[in-house]
Amino acid sequence: MINALEQYDPQIFELIRQESARQSGSIRLIPSENYVSKAVMLASGSCLTNKYAEGYPGKRYYEGQQVTDLIERLAQERATKLFKADHANVQPYSGSVANLAAYSALIKPGDTIMGMSLSHGGHLTHGWKVSLTSKFFNSVPYPVNTDTGLLDFNMIEDLAKQHKPKIIVSGATAYPREIDFEIFEQIAKKVGAYLVSDIAHIAGLVVAGLHKSPVPYADVVSTTTHKTLRGPRGGMLLCKEEHTSKVDKAVFPGLQGGPHMHTMTAIAVAMAEANTPEFVAYATQVVKNAKILAAKLMEYGFTLVTGGTDNHLILIDLRSKDIPGKKMAKALDRARIVTNYNTIPGDSAPPMNPNGVRIGTPAITTRGMKEPEMEQIADFINTVAENIDNESIIEKVGKDVLLLCSQFPVPEHFIKQ
Repeated sequence: MINALEQYDPQIFELIRQESARQSGSIRLIPSENYVSKAVMLASGSCLTNKYAEGYPGKRYYEGQQVTDLIERLAQERATKLFKADHANVQPYSGSVANLAAYSALIKPGDTIMGMSLSHGGHLTHGWKVSLTSKFFNSVPYPVNTDTGLLDFNMIEDLAKQHKPKIIVSGATAYPREIDFEIFEQIAKKVGAYLVSDIAHIAGLVVAGLHKSPVPYADVVSTTTHKTLRGPRGGMLLCKEEHTSKVDKAVFPGLQGGPHMHTMTAIAVAMAEANTPEFVAYATQVVKNAKILAAKLMEYGFTLVTGGTDNHLILIDLRSKDIPGKKMAKALDRARIVTNYNTIPGDSAPPMNPNGVRIGTPAITTRGMKEPEMEQIADFINTVAENIDNESIIEKVGKDVLLLCSQFPVPEHFIKQ
């Protein structure tokens, strides 16, 4: 049978086919990317995309909510059970919207927030200068120790005492070590601040018990629902019972209109998948793979920020190789190894051509790759670095990558039948 999309719009159908082939035939090392199951994909593309559902279950502004109310409640119940939280709001369109909602629920415009500096591993929405979060709020970024790449809690506490923020944000997008949310809570209490923890990158590791959860310590926890959590592209907020009403009002009607019911349905599916032994095994292998990959890269002489990793993420400092991050990322991409160039703590180079490359193991772990493949991938990366201007060798690496990928088809199902 002719696919409906192929029949109606063959150009878009062909572009989707090309993207599917690219994802299948490359080693995807961007730590925020993954592969969803066919079940999540089907939920995302279901008839729920046709339905508006402004409001919350039992309190909608549109009729015809008999099914959507059940789906949203189910997604909430699964999320609160999985994260052991008092309340979950599964409506945020993204992690960025979730962060904005968390701030607006707890403080007023003009109040001070403290989040990790973007150039040291934080996120734009933690108050970085080009983000609206630094325009709505007075932002005081905290750095990591540039010598070690690690969080310096004494420095963070000193900054907090000096600036008296109303919110301290804990969490990162390029920090390869475990974050001690309990210490962040202690600092927040000392200065009378709320603690907001952004676990967008590590949510899958948190629910698998491989990373300390911020839920017992933070007033509000924000996350995306993809990355290590391996769900659809969406956002979510978890909070203590006392903040439920404020958080819900901040999301709707504060920042959003009708929620994306097809995404919320897929989130419910992903929460069910994450509450299985198979998911814990996957998350455990994600961390194992990252540690092996990091160790092998260091054997090849690569310098890693913090000297390794505790999670899914590795940040490579390329200054010892004398290769700009953008040049390395582009060369790796030509070899079918997909990464992103990234600033490193204390980076003197501009953000569009920094000295670092960020990589991670969620997607390749989902495909079934394990320790032996990590050693192969490290060898590929090293070969590209040593032959950065030799296109014939880079092309050969690309062929070897394609052969490796052919041994690990993209899976459609994550739960044993």
